[in-house]
Amino acid sequence: MLKIEKLNQFYGESHTLWDLDLDVPQGQCTCVMGRNGVGKTTLMKCVMGEESVKDGRILFAGDVELTQRKIEDRSRLGIGYVPQGRQIFPLLTVEENLRTGLAVRQDGSKTIPERVYELFPVLREMKNRRGGDLSGGQQQQLAIGRALVIEPRLLILDEPGEGIQPNIVAQIGEVIRKLIEEDGLTVLLVEQKLPFARKYADRFAIMDRGRRVAEGEIAELSDALIKQHLTV
Repeated sequence: MLKIEKLNQFYGESHTLWDLDLDVPQGQCTCVMGRNGVGKTTLMKCVMGEESVKDGRILFAGDVELTQRKIEDRSRLGIGYVPQGRQIFPLLTVEENLRTGLAVRQDGSKTIPERVYELFPVLREMKNRRGGDLSGGQQQQLAIGRALVIEPRLLILDEPGEGIQPNIVAQIGEVIRKLIEEDGLTVLLVEQKLPFARKYADRFAIMDRGRRVAEGEIAELSDALIKQHLTV
């Protein structure tokens, strides 16, 4: 579904991504892991077009080259993105927040898909509340729901469990599995929590200093790899 080849990215003179390769198979959850500051969020921003790349290729759905496309074009192709920190609109209602995502639907539909409310019933219950009045966990569900209104083929989640209560983190994990197994969605996940990754991901990729240093099936995430690349 997504193939990244020899990607290089710079912040000024700082070389942040180094010849990075990554495969994200269709219909699976691939979890990108690594210590703080190794380039995980930068990589997600490059996929979405929020950061430019110096060279390399990002191929979506086989042969669609993304690196020169605008952010909104990538969304219209079917890529949903939930950034780190959620970035909802605090003064808009839940329903208004969800509707902002409809602007990039390829079919032009102005209707929030019922599936969003099935997955996150709290969003229906609170649709007239302002986003800023929700708890952190509810805001995260809203952010994911907003990404899902375009009915994406690929969903990118950057640390969806960061700073929210454990029961909501578990709900989000179950939603990820439902989307994969029932809807055929592909998920690219950034996550530092090992139990979450092992329970909900199919594959892993570890980054270190802007490079991908290991990848494989989640069952292959060994104690040696964890000690070498993930422990602090």
